[in-house]
Amino acid sequence: MEFSSGGGGGSSGGDPHDASERRKKRYHRHTAHQIQRLESMFKECAHPDEKTRNQLSRELGLHPRQIKFWFQNRRTQMKAQHERADNCTLRADNDRIRCENIAMREALRNVICPSCGGPPVTEDSYFDEQKLRMENAQLKEELDRVSSIAAKYMGRPISQLPPVQPIHVSSLDLSMASFGGHGHGMPCPSLDLDLLPRSSLGLAPFPPANISDADKALMADVAARAMDELIRLLQDNEMMLWIKSASDGGEILNLESYERAFPRPNSHLKNPSVRTEASRSSGVVTMNDLALVDMFVDSNKWMELFPAIVSRERTIEVISSGMLGSHSGSLQLMYGELQVLSALVPTRKLYFLRFVQQIEAGSWAIVDVSYDIPNQESQFSSSSCKAHKLPSGCLIQKMPNGYSKVTWIEHWEVEDKSPVHRLYRDLIYSGLAFGAERWLSNMQRMCERIACLMVAGNSNRELGAIPSPEGTRSMMKLAQRMVNNLCASINPSSGQQLTTLIGSNELEVRATLHISADQVNRMVLSAAATIWLPVPPRTVFNFFRDERTRPQWDVLSNQNPVQEIAHIANGSHPGNCISVLRALNTSQNNMLILQESCLDSSGSLVVYCPVDLPSIHLAMSGEDTSFIPLLPSGFTISPDGSSGLPVGGGGDGASTSSNADPTARSSSSGSLVTVVFQILVSNTPTARISPETVNTVNNLITNTVHQIKLAMSCSTS
Repeated sequence: MEFSSGGGGGSSGGDPHDASERRKKRYHRHTAHQIQRLESMFKECAHPDEKTRNQLSRELGLHPRQIKFWFQNRRTQMKAQHERADNCTLRADNDRIRCENIAMREALRNVICPSCGGPPVTEDSYFDEQKLRMENAQLKEELDRVSSIAAKYMGRPISQLPPVQPIHVSSLDLSMASFGGHGHGMPCPSLDLDLLPRSSLGLAPFPPANISDADKALMADVAARAMDELIRLLQDNEMMLWIKSASDGGEILNLESYERAFPRPNSHLKNPSVRTEASRSSGVVTMNDLALVDMFVDSNKWMELFPAIVSRERTIEVISSGMLGSHSGSLQLMYGELQVLSALVPTRKLYFLRFVQQIEAGSWAIVDVSYDIPNQESQFSSSSCKAHKLPSGCLIQKMPNGYSKVTWIEHWEVEDKSPVHRLYRDLIYSGLAFGAERWLSNMQRMCERIACLMVAGNSNRELGAIPSPEGTRSMMKLAQRMVNNLCASINPSSGQQLTTLIGSNELEVRATLHISADQVNRMVLSAAATIWLPVPPRTVFNFFRDERTRPQWDVLSNQNPVQEIAHIANGSHPGNCISVLRALNTSQNNMLILQESCLDSSGSLVVYCPVDLPSIHLAMSGEDTSFIPLLPSGFTISPDGSSGLPVGGGGDGASTSSNADPTARSSSSGSLVTVVFQILVSNTPTARISPETVNTVNNLITNTVHQIKLAMSCSTS
């Protein structure tokens, strides 16, 4: 933070050279220690006397005039923050008054006489009318008062904003709960934000795109305050907001320091059933700052950047497109569904604001914060997890080599409406499942993949001939579509769902009949089951991607060996690659296997799909492959989280040790492996799950799990 370090007059008879030097050195960047000491003194006394300023000057090595101007600037900054909060409160009060007035008028119109069906007539109708006139006069007076106060903040009275459209409500329900929700401790008006009804497919609802100016002003204020908080959390540890985790060395939030720095009277933390997840991580990404910001602003590109985390997204409304020629200042209202790659963990569904701000040349801050929309709670009531995202996001800083340094923060308040599944208890409570490290490592891996896609000349082996750069890009796009398809099928937003428990160890298979995310009008049955293995994740990943060990688990290949006939690198790690495999000793010479393996510090994926030989040749020649149908299966692998627990264990008092798992895990380096199969049910959008199809999928998963445990020398009981 830079503050003015000089000002006012001086001796007019001094050396002109010295005066020129003083004019050039008008700003001074204080050190973190100096700012921390000044902030501490500001909390004690915002108007220090000359003696105190001189003492601070000697202590910090600053000129007394610098101390004086720092406190002046700090008081001005604090006053601006208070005025902005007051402004938001006034706008909310004004909206509340207008809503009450509208509700009263609507109620009077709808009141009927029970005997004749017409408007009621009473002996006191004249006095009732006079009473209403007096109440309306009082409301108008209150509105004028609020408007005049707000005028100095908004530049015009609130009464000059576009008129509010009438809200149609039932005369039997006039409670203010029908008109607003609560977000960030302030009333949230629902003007023009009524949610659309759910579709027949059960997809999440979206508000209409006719958001009023008053709502946009409120969203802008919420986003600005969220950005202020994020920047303070991203700065150096001057307020001891972040501490090192004793278990894994990662950075976790010091909740006591956070609550002192950001007091929130209506905090969800007051609810004992709500737990907090907060983490910070930083690293280098192989993409320049402008390209990264562009991917965050475009919701489709953002989903492509995080296919393993973002299962569904949509931009509801662009509140502001930012400054001309720059994304700085852009603000969007968005909807997202975030997942762990297992059907045992519920997705986190939320509406949120995304605000982008350029801090300085080559430095960008992007903040996401939950934004509660009226009637949203009823739409999400069926979810077993209620998640609220506090100011989170990242700082993107340009590096001279075309890369970017990214610092990521994730901050959640979560209420589990049902117990977390025993297999994922440690991973969820440790904060690793939706933490900053997972977001950053996924970004690093995908940016490496994008860099390889742009180079597109790194094929090691060939299928008939060395593929051209166009052919390599086409193969990479086909494989990426395959991976996206699998990730989207694990926790689909809609469809018929069922759960089956198989065997004495109760292997839980969850199946969903839904429309394919890859091809319209295709009904697909996606089934997934998760198991725990006492084997490190890297060992499990190498086992699945090695073509020599494939016959040990691939029940579809009838234990026939396979041969890799084409290979495309996808990143610096050899495990990130695309392979084309041919099954040997089989009569199906026209069918090949397309496989992509992905690995980062948060987990790994091995996805494969049968593709006929003509389609592979088409992709290798660089042709369009978007019409090729894909029905992938595969495995997701993640650490079990038992070695990454924060001090004190889980946030709800539940045990998070290995004893929480009835299978008696004996190692802290185990793996959670999700087996996923997809079966085409029908080429029409209407179909039902037949018992035969369910049995087929259950047998596939059961046999595959048995073979995996047998190959990894694990108990199959």
